[in-house]
Amino acid sequence: MLSVIALSGCQTATVTPAPVPEEIKPVVYTIKKGQHDSNAPFQIRNVSSLKFEATFNASAMYETAVKENQADINKLYGVADCHTDHHTNSVRFGWRWFNDQLEIHAYTYRNKERQSKLLGVVELNKTYTYEIVLADNKYIFKLNGETVELPRNCNGKGEGYQLYPYFGGDEVAPHDVTIAIRELES
Repeated sequence: MLSVIALSGCQTATVTPAPVPEEIKPVVYTIKKGQHDSNAPFQIRNVSSLKFEATFNASAMYETAVKENQADINKLYGVADCHTDHHTNSVRFGWRWFNDQLEIHAYTYRNKERQSKLLGVVELNKTYTYEIVLADNKYIFKLNGETVELPRNCNGKGEGYQLYPYFGGDEVAPHDVTIAIRELES
């Protein structure tokens, strides 16, 4: 019995990945050296929750000029609340480079009183999901399976403006700081 094997010419196909749609790409916020904020646009928000991914790189490592300021909490992302300015009522995640690690904090103003609680530590160059739920009389923060609650000064949806990455307290960014953030469906 005779077997015939026919070989056809081999062709190499080039596969080009589909471009990532703009609505799912993260926004990279840069706080320039000597500045506090990233000059993001003013945006009104009306939300019952806020869910996003954030990635910090090595630019999140810093040393403050005044040693005591190393404990200051920088701000990541959140919203002003209760139809007031953010120093009266607001909710957001905070961050700081402290004890050679990147700490993430629950951070609020309630009737002009600031409060924060440590939520955990995140690794550089790794994406984490952050969530804030604006419930009646409380904020619920979620990160890495941890949950923290802080009191809220109003009920219903959060009505205010978007709060973007911010460096400081007292000091400005000692170098450019970049943070990638992508909002998710909540």
